[in-house]
Amino acid sequence: MPFGECTVTLQDVAFQLGLPVDGEAVSGCLGEFETYIEGGRPAWEWFQDLFGELPPPNKVKQMTVHFTWFHERFSVLPPDANEETVRIYARAYIIMLLSTQLFGDKSANRVHIRWLPFLANLDEMGRYSWGSAALAWLYRCMCRVANRNVTNLAGPLQLLQSWIFWRFPSLRPSGFDYFSFPLASRWAAYLPPNDGKEQKVISYRLALDRMSARDILWEPYSAVDVLPVVHPEILTEEHSRIWRVVTSLIYFAVIEWHQVDRVVPQLGGVQHIPEDALNVDWLHAKDGRGGDRWFPHYYRDWHLHWGSRVDAVISIERVADPGPSADYLDWWYREAHRFLSPGAAFTDPRGTQIPEEALQRGSSQVPRRSQLPHMPDNRRVERRRRVGTRESGREWRWIYDMLHEDDAPEEAADVGGHRVRRSSGRRRGPQAATQFGGRASGTTGTETAGDTFTQSFTPTMTMDVDDQMGSAHFYSDFAAVMRDDAGPSHVQVDAAPYQPSAPDVVFDTTAYHPHMTEMQPQVPDFQGQYAVDLNQPAGSPLDTWFTMGGTPQSAYGIAPPVDDAVQVAGRPTRVRRPTRCGTGSHLLDPFEDAARDDTDD
Repeated sequence: MPFGECTVTLQDVAFQLGLPVDGEAVSGCLGEFETYIEGGRPAWEWFQDLFGELPPPNKVKQMTVHFTWFHERFSVLPPDANEETVRIYARAYIIMLLSTQLFGDKSANRVHIRWLPFLANLDEMGRYSWGSAALAWLYRCMCRVANRNVTNLAGPLQLLQSWIFWRFPSLRPSGFDYFSFPLASRWAAYLPPNDGKEQKVISYRLALDRMSARDILWEPYSAVDVLPVVHPEILTEEHSRIWRVVTSLIYFAVIEWHQVDRVVPQLGGVQHIPEDALNVDWLHAKDGRGGDRWFPHYYRDWHLHWGSRVDAVISIERVADPGPSADYLDWWYREAHRFLSPGAAFTDPRGTQIPEEALQRGSSQVPRRSQLPHMPDNRRVERRRRVGTRESGREWRWIYDMLHEDDAPEEAADVGGHRVRRSSGRRRGPQAATQFGGRASGTTGTETAGDTFTQSFTPTMTMDVDDQMGSAHFYSDFAAVMRDDAGPSHVQVDAAPYQPSAPDVVFDTTAYHPHMTEMQPQVPDFQGQYAVDLNQPAGSPLDTWFTMGGTPQSAYGIAPPVDDAVQVAGRPTRVRRPTRCGTGSHLLDPFEDAARDDTDD
């Protein structure tokens, strides 16, 4: 509001609905009575004992019964009803009242059986705080409807409507001058028109934005014509002190906070700059779904707060002119979002000048209240923190597996927080190990002068040796087809059949092995400087540089470059260079003379 905060409090519930606000919390379980309640019975068995019969199956949905069954079955009390029949009809009326008027949901036609333990003993129903439970449910429903995707409002709406009409006379309909207790009955015959809803929303927002502190009745229940009609028990100190309590409001799984210290003028005081509101977002995420439980134990701390509510009563000094103080208005003008309508929708009434009456009120001291820890809902923060950082992301899982599947054991151990694909792990077993000097995948073996040595390396990319397109037989067959297609104008290659083994090259284990990003592309004109054939076939699918079109493995650790003339003299045959079409076919088979195979020995 432009002048500060206001809300429905326990005082409003007591005057508007006449419900007791002091007593035990309305809590328990939702349906597993035989598990959590001593002497409890299965839900539908207990239902039959309390109401004399069971509803038909088409009127039952999970733990609810259709309202029409209660209305048709218990609408008229028989004239010859005995005491037990009267009790059954009383239970039916109470359960319909609770499920549709005080604690109704948006279906508006379902009666929940959570009330069976309360109906079992009608004489004990007066010891519960039904007013605080109804207010907790109203707070929760108003919190939900604040979401832009929610269009319907549930809860005790007659309480909210009557509170608006009593607090804001400018919004009150005309013709409802007579009232009785409870005060909400004053508007029982009021039927708002349904035409022009969108225009009414705009007009109501404008009316709220143009209000000042003079347009609200801070104490409507202190009028001389109101006090005579209210129930005298409401005005006793035992009940009226609960209006000033700052504590939890409980309705089964619903836990809300009664922050009456932020609306002190509604109780006849001067509003001070309030303390930070208690963050209970974590509690707002709880609605009783996900399995039944005994809520007094699950929310034990909050039930303890309600149990010690007398210790949380704040002291309010009543004044003749309640309202916000000058310090509060100065803070409110700077910090609050005071208006509902956009700035372009009306002439800006946003004057920040503090009214004279606020300066005359002076200031007030902040009342002492219980200091409780905040209960924020961090689930969204944690989700945002994890976005883009999960190693198990589906879009990047295949890259991670390709980089690590060669190092995976036979049964695919956990790598990086997730399990490498089992199929890849099995394929990399002993049967599929690459035969390099008797070593499995991950090492290379080379025979030199009858001796065998191994050199370990970590491939940056791998191939699936069981893949039909990536197998050694595929490359051998492809090379054979190319040899058969060689025409008469080309040099016929009489090389030995392709064998999927590493070339017999002496490795210099101390030589520098450059990384892929450090290797510079070779200029074709200087190919003759190297004592290695860049067109030789891949020794195995693990020669990742060669199979990807890079430098072959035999180019690492070779002797210093030789003279171009010596290289040309030792290589009299013409090398056939097929057109590089992008398929990598120029890497599949040697095209020079077969005598060149032994030049490196």
